[in-house]
Amino acid sequence: MSRTICVVTGTRADYGLLYPLLAEIRSDPGLRLQIIATGMHLSADFGLTYREIESDGFAIDEKVDLRLSSDTPTGIAASIGFGVQGVAAGLDRLRPDLLVGLGDRFELLAAVTAAAVSRIPVAHIHGGESSEGAYDELFRHAVTKMSHLHFAAAEMYRRRIIRMGEAPERVFNVGALGIDNILQTRPIAPADLAADLGVSLAGPTFLVTYHPATLESEPPENSFRELLAALEGRPDAMVIFTKPNADLDGRVIGRMVDEFVAAHPRRSAAFTSLGRIRYLSLLRLVDAVIGNSSSGIIEAPAVHTPAINIGDRQQGRARAASVIDCRARRDDITAAIARLDDPDFRRAVAQAANPYGQGGAAAKIKSILKSHDLKDILMKKFYNAEA
Repeated sequence: MSRTICVVTGTRADYGLLYPLLAEIRSDPGLRLQIIATGMHLSADFGLTYREIESDGFAIDEKVDLRLSSDTPTGIAASIGFGVQGVAAGLDRLRPDLLVGLGDRFELLAAVTAAAVSRIPVAHIHGGESSEGAYDELFRHAVTKMSHLHFAAAEMYRRRIIRMGEAPERVFNVGALGIDNILQTRPIAPADLAADLGVSLAGPTFLVTYHPATLESEPPENSFRELLAALEGRPDAMVIFTKPNADLDGRVIGRMVDEFVAAHPRRSAAFTSLGRIRYLSLLRLVDAVIGNSSSGIIEAPAVHTPAINIGDRQQGRARAASVIDCRARRDDITAAIARLDDPDFRRAVAQAANPYGQGGAAAKIKSILKSHDLKDILMKKFYNAEA
């Protein structure tokens, strides 16, 4: 008897990470794949990226519009409500055996809340991590406590999930799915990628992704202005921006990106969504990833690309020696950019070990989703790790 696995995706980022798992589930005759697309995938402001899911050959079984018309606290709270309502209706129709979600965003919180009241067990990927500069930290741990199977990306995170009261036999260290994506994706040739993006990759190139740090007291535009000022000091470099997610004040950052590109059209470009293959291809070619995205912490080390991690948004995550941490101040960012040229640092980048594994996460997760006993799985008991 086949088992039905429903995967929920709300952003271009989590879809890119989930892609190898979706492919694994789809190819297994003992499993049936369902997909719920929600959040930014359905928003024209964020590129209608559900089309990428479909162009990859996946069928979307349910589309849940969160009405992402506002990035204010009230607007995002309303979107969570729409998500709970819409996903609950979808699950009532689809009736999967398991719901699978990745990460820490409010779209996932909504989906998992709907699954909880629908009595559908949840498998959570990338639990146990910490991102102290964003309220996503709260969402991640809330999702962990509402989930029944846990797929951690590193051993320290597996142990943390157990300390949160989750039974050890339901918590697995599988590594990061992003590493699978890198190993399995054939990169676009540099000349073809440059032509496709309409940029020059001949000189120094920076890939910049900056999201609002939603728990900082300072307005996010102040910190981002410091980053832009530092980039002004490198007129020799091509700067390629990927725009922020649907977070508090995300549109403010997006407008600042557009203004920078308009002022520097020959040496900068901005994309709402690069897509999975173009992003991973670019990740291999750039001189550094700059900003505060988890991609600089998790995926960039796998291709020996240095990352400059700005501010507190990723504070608490394990990181490789190829990651430079700095404050959101132009002088600190400028010093971090200058360090990219240091021969000792470049050697360290080339030799850096990635704490998020060497690949194979998708196959491990699929195997557990397929074989784990689901009888009485909804009856959770708090595991006392100190007993």
